[in-house]
Amino acid sequence: MNPDSLRRRFGKAVVRAPTAAQAARYDRISIDERGVPEAALMENAGRQAALIIDRLFPEGPVVALVGSGNNGGDALVCLRALAAWGRRVSAVLVGNRPETDPVLHGWDLSASVFDPGRPGAEEQLDRRLEPAAVLVDGLLGTGIRGAPRARQAGAIRAANRAHGAVVALDAPSGVDGTSGDVPGTAIQADVTIAFGWPKLGTLMHPGRQHCGRIVAVEIGFPPADDKQWAQLITPGWASGVLPGRAAVTHKNAVGAIAIVAGSAMPGAAVLAARSAFRCGAGLVRVCASLRAREVVAEVPEAIFVDARNRDALGATVEQSDAVALGPGIGTDGEAAAQVEAVLAARGDRPAVIDADALTLLACGAGGGPGAVGGGGVVVTPHPGEMARLVGASTTDVQGDRVGTARRFAAAHGVVTLLKGAPSLVAEPGGGLLVSTHETPSALAVAGMGDVLTGAIGACLAQGVDPVAAAGLALHVTGAAASLDGGGASLMPSDVVEAIPAALSALSHPGRADTDLPFPFVTFDQPQPS
Repeated sequence: MNPDSLRRRFGKAVVRAPTAAQAARYDRISIDERGVPEAALMENAGRQAALIIDRLFPEGPVVALVGSGNNGGDALVCLRALAAWGRRVSAVLVGNRPETDPVLHGWDLSASVFDPGRPGAEEQLDRRLEPAAVLVDGLLGTGIRGAPRARQAGAIRAANRAHGAVVALDAPSGVDGTSGDVPGTAIQADVTIAFGWPKLGTLMHPGRQHCGRIVAVEIGFPPADDKQWAQLITPGWASGVLPGRAAVTHKNAVGAIAIVAGSAMPGAAVLAARSAFRCGAGLVRVCASLRAREVVAEVPEAIFVDARNRDALGATVEQSDAVALGPGIGTDGEAAAQVEAVLAARGDRPAVIDADALTLLACGAGGGPGAVGGGGVVVTPHPGEMARLVGASTTDVQGDRVGTARRFAAAHGVVTLLKGAPSLVAEPGGGLLVSTHETPSALAVAGMGDVLTGAIGACLAQGVDPVAAAGLALHVTGAAASLDGGGASLMPSDVVEAIPAALSALSHPGRADTDLPFPFVTFDQPQPS
């Protein structure tokens, strides 16, 4: 499969990611209130799926596993279109559906019925699927909750044993469309064709691992502008919030940032400072203890400030446009005093709070998490830090990442960037951004969070809105990691050095969606080959 065989500008408009319930509700609104015929939506969905399959997998027989609901209808329309174009197709009816379904319009698709109650039914299904070059999963829709029943589970197992490419319609059967949970067996797809928008559950693990590549296609839905729907961080979106710079300016006018970090682990301050410079900050002051000065000197462009001097620390914060607080400062009494001094001096300046500072806040320093709201604060916890902040277990946090991030943002009035796969940016008002451009396994290296903190701080210092700053920094650092191509050998310093290339692509809107790697989700309106 050629990764560039489906590519167009993606994200010029807002791209949402609804939950299963939100998608179902909008489906009914489109039909009952906006005048879109239900049959038209099914026809468009099936034909778009056929176009994608014909583009990605142009040769060989196509077999569809067909359920009893609309997902099965989409699959039948898909087969009918492929048959009209000359492809050899057949259907396996897994749900209660007539063999001469009205959506077929008289086309004979050589349908058979899978009944797991018959002796040797799964073995027979294996033989039926063996010659297929492509298997279409039209078993269960996105609204199904819980583990698949025995009939569907048997068909899923057979599909996963088959050798053909597996294409799931809207979401792989067995994956919860809201949470991404996989409570039983689930289709392991090579490609998932999302109708209208990628569903939120297909972006969340473990469901995301079952989706393969996601291709979102337009099928005739009216515009959706519900701010409670999650929104994808696409190259087009990131290009739209990228800060500009006047032709005639100076270092203090393009963003001064105070980075309070590195007293215990000076390397964290170095990475944050380099990242801030690469992301456009005009002036970077690094506030740390004197014992970190020699290491911080590896960034000769930065100004060093002795963080133990409370007057100097407070003055530095007051002279800056934004503050980055926490990476590598430690969690001892000296670090707690620095956190309290910075929070007291920052006023309404925007700030990003990360790492050790989050641990100190969880322990009550500076008045605790509830004392940092207002003035545009971004907190960037990983799941363990979030667990400490909310007084829960890491397992609890991971079990409800979206809900945890949204509740914390609302309760404390802070933009909450919960790191993970994918990373999430929750707004106090309920909005949610979802990162689609990071490579979590490659980013699982000490110091990557410091690079992200420096990037967010630089965006804040340049006047970017806190929500946009968090999303933009996520996208730029994720794109830089992909551009570097280091995989498991990737180091945080590699990401820093690749940031200029990522920003260069974003600064040219016409190139943003083609020059940057965007491997997980694409948006396409293909034409028949």
